[in-house]
Amino acid sequence: MGATLLGLAIVIAALVIRTAVIELREPGAGRRQWRFLRDPRALAAGAVVAFVLALVGWRSAGAPSLPWALLAGALVAFTIGGRPPPE
Repeated sequence: MGATLLGLAIVIAALVIRTAVIELREPGAGRRQWRFLRDPRALAAGAVVAFVLALVGWRSAGAPSLPWALLAGALVAFTIGGRPPPE
């Protein structure tokens, strides 16, 4: 479990550093990058993906798969939150 959390911490740190570098180059870009946290559609999609992956991961690998399921859900929410809503 320790290696799983270390790997997850490295991925999260890389995303935060990427946001900081983008913010330094263009002020306000970091806020636009994290706006998915206020988008209910993106958060719902991320929660569904995280839940499904957590169920599948729990059955196959146990507890070490849960942090990765949460990260995958957050990345799905991030991807969907950056798009304009469908008409």
